[in-house]
Amino acid sequence: MARLLYIEASPRKERSSSIKVAKTFLSEYQRTHPNDVVETLDLWNTSIPEFDGPVIDSKYVILHGLEHTNEQKQAWKAVEDIIAQFTAADKYLFSLPMWNFGIPYKLKHYIDVIVQPGYTFSFSPETGYQGLMTGKPIAAIYASGGAYGNGTGMESFDLQKSYLKLILGFIGFGDIQTIAVEQTLSPPEVKDKLVEEAKEKAKALAANF
Repeated sequence: MARLLYIEASPRKERSSSIKVAKTFLSEYQRTHPNDVVETLDLWNTSIPEFDGPVIDSKYVILHGLEHTNEQKQAWKAVEDIIAQFTAADKYLFSLPMWNFGIPYKLKHYIDVIVQPGYTFSFSPETGYQGLMTGKPIAAIYASGGAYGNGTGMESFDLQKSYLKLILGFIGFGDIQTIAVEQTLSPPEVKDKLVEEAKEKAKALAANF
């Protein structure tokens, strides 16, 4: 039995194109993987610890190889709990919209919490940085109001896919399987067709994920 963690980064819920496609993915996944467990992490309804003074101090204690004080241990536990939920999964699905050419700030906050030395990556002078999240399948469903794919002339504006690929690759994930729903600001009949096409891709991906 495998555990799939679904990380949802849009606040629009039923109006979100990325969530609509993700729900199709999850429905097909559960149909084809009946013994697996799916856990949903809605970043808009999750308390993510702030990197305030005590928490950032606790991080630097780790970086310098020192021991936490009791106060620092308590401050760092909230970070460890979020990381533990993430690292315990066997498979991952992200759904996210494009905001200002990048990712929503809630997702950036979450990433800043889980990307920590000794937990999701390591470093040594001999080997440099090494990701610890290796060998686990991962997929991402992207939505954007415009088109940013090859040949559009807007490729350099797409910091949504490039950032997620970079940071997830940094912590050890290999090939990120992607589905993109672009031009969601199109007229409804065009948008609906684009979403339906993405749903069909999601079904095919989920069945063999």
